[in-house]
Amino acid sequence: MIAGSILDENVFKALVKNTPKKLDFLIASPPCQGMSGAGKNRKTEQMLNDERNYLVFKIIDFIKLKSPDFVLIENVPTFLKLLLPYKNKHLKVTEILDLLFGKEYNIEANIYDAAEYGVAQRRTRAIIKLYRKDKTWGQPIKSKKQITVEEQIGFLPSIEAGQKSKIKWHFARKHSDSHIQWMKHTPTGQTAFDNSKFFPAKPNGEKIKSYNTTYRRIKWDEPAPTITMRNDAISSQLNVHPGRKLKNGIYSDARVLTPLELMLLSSLPQNWSIPDNTPELLIRKCIGECIPPLLIKNIVAQINR
Repeated sequence: MIAGSILDENVFKALVKNTPKKLDFLIASPPCQGMSGAGKNRKTEQMLNDERNYLVFKIIDFIKLKSPDFVLIENVPTFLKLLLPYKNKHLKVTEILDLLFGKEYNIEANIYDAAEYGVAQRRTRAIIKLYRKDKTWGQPIKSKKQITVEEQIGFLPSIEAGQKSKIKWHFARKHSDSHIQWMKHTPTGQTAFDNSKFFPAKPNGEKIKSYNTTYRRIKWDEPAPTITMRNDAISSQLNVHPGRKLKNGIYSDARVLTPLELMLLSSLPQNWSIPDNTPELLIRKCIGECIPPLLIKNIVAQINR
């Protein structure tokens, strides 16, 4: 593993040097925060000023040097719409790739939703495939049915905020008493803003104003919504456990999803070997940024050499 910025010439040279001369397959996943629209509206000018959106040009340099048989470039759907400066023009990434490699490679770009390919989470990703003209690479095979949250994590024991289970990585974050109170009175699939009494409010009683995707429980009978970077916060988007109605009328699991629940909903295995001393927030951040591996496995499985 070579750690460092690919924009650093020494790092790039080391990467090229330590890669086999005959390269069969290249997967590239440049950081997507420069194009992500989560939580705010990003204008085109802002995107063009973010150097992370130009990392694709280093991928292009690498392809020129190594000529792999197959290339997979992954990013957020916005990636396919972004216009980048190239030879005094503003072109889409696919247009630039076609100009440079269209004679040698077949070039295909599609947007896939992980929920359609065996993952219990709705997560759309842009995938660009380049493969040599004498090779074949088919389309991924859609699942016959979508996997629900219930099917994927429903077997795990119920735990409340701050509690731990005997299962590795299945422990609940601590939350404020007010957050717990609001979510205890919020039914599955609903937001605490709809509560007549226990709704999100400031200490002075003034109702908090926010999006209806916040303080919201996810649903049992559907794939999970896209897991975001702030999956540690009840006030963030669509990441509160579905809960189950108790005999006293309130709902269990007034908390965000546990690290294990996040893993399973991202198609990561329960026995994923993470070092025991890995910080919880680092795990959460990685999962918030990840592309579900089962989706990539399905896509790559269609390569016919």
